[in-house]
Amino acid sequence: MNNWHVVNLKGDFLMGFFRISKEIGIDLGTANTLIFMKGKGIVLREPTVVAMNAQTKKVLAVGLEAKNMIGRTPENIVAFRPLKNGVIADFDMTQQMIKAFVERVTGKNSFASTKIVICYPLGSTEVEKRAINEATSQAGARKVMLLEEPMAAAIGAGLPVNEPIGNMIVDIGGGTTEVAIVSLGGVVVSNSIRVAGDQLDEAIINYIKKEFNLMIGERTAENIKIELGSAFEDKDEEEATMEIVGRYLVTGLPKTITITESQIRLALEDSLESILQIIKTTLEEIPPELSGDIMDRGIMLTGGGALLKGLDKLIYNETHIPTNIAEFPLDCVVIGAGHCIDNIDKVEDKQE
Repeated sequence: MNNWHVVNLKGDFLMGFFRISKEIGIDLGTANTLIFMKGKGIVLREPTVVAMNAQTKKVLAVGLEAKNMIGRTPENIVAFRPLKNGVIADFDMTQQMIKAFVERVTGKNSFASTKIVICYPLGSTEVEKRAINEATSQAGARKVMLLEEPMAAAIGAGLPVNEPIGNMIVDIGGGTTEVAIVSLGGVVVSNSIRVAGDQLDEAIINYIKKEFNLMIGERTAENIKIELGSAFEDKDEEEATMEIVGRYLVTGLPKTITITESQIRLALEDSLESILQIIKTTLEEIPPELSGDIMDRGIMLTGGGALLKGLDKLIYNETHIPTNIAEFPLDCVVIGAGHCIDNIDKVEDKQE
């Protein structure tokens, strides 16, 4: 059997025994949640956001509908992310969100017959992994298998993870950047840092506040990152600019300013340096037998952070190792999880 890196498995064999089983993979990300259904592919892509009534604790909306409420709700309605840095910050809300997402793609009465492969970030403690497992199981899933995100990302990116070849994956998500060397179906060396997409947004907010006395929100910062964010200066291209509106801290009134690509690159500099450092640290820890593979095969970038303009060039410039961006960087983890669905029963058979 394939030597998948699996850490946990539990399930109720009686529930759903006489029902048609639905098998799905979940990328439960800090920023976005994706669901892959066997035979259908990716069937859900929603922000990892919950809106609830602060008084009754009743969930009012999940996903995009909830995200659109952030910063725009009355006091009794709170819209927030139940995960922070890849870790469950609010167990009950995460459980309800998972259940709502899965029922959206499987039907309200079929969760109990669902088998789920769900991914977790590197560096998660046993308590944190148990929380992910239990949130999924208590939402009603019949079987749950946990899979490390870098392994899932490597599988989803099409790397030959089961061969005796070193593969280097850098997965930059919303809450964490995870770097791993994968070979023979296992993670050989790994490191993670809680600097990723959310921290880049925060760096932009802080820069705009410091340089222009202008307060902007998370959504504006994310838009700036997408439109102007860059990691490496391309002198052959004309510098892009963007108009933004925020609250001028001197007067408290709205104000419009124009910002440039070079200014945002400066805002992101410290965060990107942290990511570079964790990549270099991992390279230093590679066993000699696999170092040649990495030099020949290069580094594979996945996750939303891989889309930051010029990041591949920056990494190559600093490491002198070829750096490639996965064909579908946002989808690699959930595709990898989907490819592991068939191993749920195999792993259980082995453990019994």
